[in-house]
Amino acid sequence: MKKVPVLIVILGLFISCGQRRQEQAAPAVALVMKTLNNPFFMDMQQGAEEAAKTLQLPLIVQAAERELDVEKQMQIIENLIQRKVAAICLTPAGSREVIPAILKANQAGIPVLILDTRVDSAALAEAGGEVATFIGSDNFDGGRIAGERIIEKLGGEGRVAILEGIPGHETGDSRLRGFHHAAGQAKGIRIVASQTANWERDQGYNVFQNILQSHPDVQAVFGCNDMMALGAVEAIAAAGRTADILVVGFDAITDAREAIAAGRMEASIAQNPREMGRLAVENAARLIRGEKIPVYIPVRIELVQK
Repeated sequence: MKKVPVLIVILGLFISCGQRRQEQAAPAVALVMKTLNNPFFMDMQQGAEEAAKTLQLPLIVQAAERELDVEKQMQIIENLIQRKVAAICLTPAGSREVIPAILKANQAGIPVLILDTRVDSAALAEAGGEVATFIGSDNFDGGRIAGERIIEKLGGEGRVAILEGIPGHETGDSRLRGFHHAAGQAKGIRIVASQTANWERDQGYNVFQNILQSHPDVQAVFGCNDMMALGAVEAIAAAGRTADILVVGFDAITDAREAIAAGRMEASIAQNPREMGRLAVENAARLIRGEKIPVYIPVRIELVQK
């Protein structure tokens, strides 16, 4: 009779070990972002983590230190392929540059879901690669809305500057095209400067400080993301011109919303990166289960203003 409890304990340990093996064998989903230093991508990570917790899926989150470090992002993807992750959710640091890494994932049978920034579809097709879906906002439309807001506030006439993202990135390029489309509808709008600040706040400050010196009559600035726009806000404040230069950004991160509420910034375009992260993990899980998903999953945008 005394041996029964011992057998029960041994059996319990065996079952417990088996359960742990099953947990360890659960397919991991990877989220590879441009950087972890931008509040936009922090929100995206939070949405992905919430979905992974609900679905009980292991989630690996990695990114380069800077958004423009495409080579580091490609190394991350290749390492994840070696780890045999079940799916890769990717915000490309370069719309063309990441294609070789996507091809390697294709060859390994790992589906790739693209978030926020589209891959160059023509270059991808030419290389023989494919992605499962694109999850993101209409950046062209967001740029158009930003342009229309500035035109409205200036009464259809004024001198405007633009802070661009990294040249060649689909996200920034689409926002620029949308903004130019809106500006082209107002004959009184003159774009006096359009320079890159590489998505970064300190560069936004330095570049717009130089623009202010070259074009002291500038009346508004469109930052293709909030980090650059906030840099411009700081440069404008340093010049004592907060009251007479409009600033419109893109992403509606917390700092931008606070600047809008305080009257230091006119508006920003909200994309909802948390929703992107959630949708990425949920649709990766569907692919892992063998289900089909749409080739385009839109995420809403809206104008955030005081």
